[in-house]
Amino acid sequence: MRGPHNIWRLIRTAATMERTGAASVVLEAVDAPPALRMAARLLGWPFKWLGLKGDESLPPATRAITALGPAYIKFGQILSTRPDVVGPELAEQLKMLQDRLPAFSTAEARRIVAEDLGVSVEATFSEFSEPVAAASIAQVHRARLREGGQEVAVKVLRPGIAKAFRKDIDAFYLAATWMERLAPFSRRLRPTDVVAHFDSVVQAELDLRLESAAAAEFAANTEKDAGFRVPRPIWELSARQVMTLDWVEGMSLADTASIDAAGLDREALAARVLQLFLSHALRDGYFHADMHQGNLKVDLQGDIIAYDFGIMGRLDEYTRRVYAEILYGFIKRDYRRVAEVHFEAGYVPADRDIDEFASALRVVGEPIFGMDATRISMARLLAYLFEVTERFGMETRTELILLQRTMVVVEGVARTLDPHINIWHVARPVVEDYIRSSIGPKAVVRDLMRTARVLSRFGPRLPAMADAALRRQAAEEDRRFAPPRRERTPALRQMLGGGALALAGVALGVCLSELL
Repeated sequence: MRGPHNIWRLIRTAATMERTGAASVVLEAVDAPPALRMAARLLGWPFKWLGLKGDESLPPATRAITALGPAYIKFGQILSTRPDVVGPELAEQLKMLQDRLPAFSTAEARRIVAEDLGVSVEATFSEFSEPVAAASIAQVHRARLREGGQEVAVKVLRPGIAKAFRKDIDAFYLAATWMERLAPFSRRLRPTDVVAHFDSVVQAELDLRLESAAAAEFAANTEKDAGFRVPRPIWELSARQVMTLDWVEGMSLADTASIDAAGLDREALAARVLQLFLSHALRDGYFHADMHQGNLKVDLQGDIIAYDFGIMGRLDEYTRRVYAEILYGFIKRDYRRVAEVHFEAGYVPADRDIDEFASALRVVGEPIFGMDATRISMARLLAYLFEVTERFGMETRTELILLQRTMVVVEGVARTLDPHINIWHVARPVVEDYIRSSIGPKAVVRDLMRTARVLSRFGPRLPAMADAALRRQAAEEDRRFAPPRRERTPALRQMLGGGALALAGVALGVCLSELL
């Protein structure tokens, strides 16, 4: 429930950050301004004694996040991919949030598997290992099917995870509501809508049947992508709390030492991660939206393997075209075109000045392109864009939240593999290819053909539809141009009323005379 009792959750969050020492560590890592540091300490320090202790063997930030619960762990996973934002030391500490969280017992996992699938674990699997990975939502066991001997990965939801997430998200709703009421300028960012979007994503992640469907669709879309693999789900052994997939072996993309020992080209891997993400988002409109190192591995042949399909992003074709044109405009440094696209898509209110907006975008782009490749950052670009959007009254586009977040995470993964990667140089061929195929002359012909197909489907009904539309239009025109009805005066109404009464009296008199 989203009631005031969630105030306790928010207070405990600040208190936990203070008690574990995470508040000062995080504020220092992100180089927060003095005013923000003072405000954070004043909010957390008085309630320090109410904070959760957490696992004292862990570093402060990781200790606080794991104590606070799964929603906070999700946020920590994102930060773990951004050493340029939180520093290499804190990013390294947070990596354990990706797949090295405390596991629940194998006996409990076997009970959930038997209950949810309605099978005997012993009769179905000849082997069922201890947990090989544990994350915020679920843990994974390596198993072998008794029939056929196939090796599989069995993913099992954590017991009580849905209730734990509900508690965190309810507190987030309360915080968003307060933000909108107490800081009216924040309404443009639609914080409640953002939380609602996160809520819907999490609810989908808590039903492994939906994740199985996502894995199957993603595998079908990407089966021809060179150097990329997606484990396929085994449907008869998947349900709400259990998902079974092919077992695929690989090294974590965070394990750069093992990647180097295997003789793999880290620069090529970094470029491929970024290009695959852009290709999936633009070409398919369906992309993996949780691409941190814990969900990406590489095999000895150099193929990238994706795992964990609980959070997937989807973009309609129009949004993809808008997104591609914005990216391409920045790559070409054509800020006027980037501005036009924002106005055409309705992202910027129509009453704003397009030339002013183009100049503001130039202020965003030019410093970035003047930087050394190691300092060119998608996170920096999004931060600058945020300032511009605030100035020009743009609202948060909830359909782009996952895309923007994933871009930042993917960039962090790529920079871990290759700190010198130039994201614009790597992205350019993918974006140009999409522009040629989806916005050029071929796309115009394809759109016309699609339109013709739609019209042909409705062909038999078009005459009647056109006739009905024309009749409605004619009726509206008749009403518009009809001479106005003159209002009768009160005197005239009285005269007419008196005449009617007189006629009624005459008629009544005639009737009475006849009767008499």
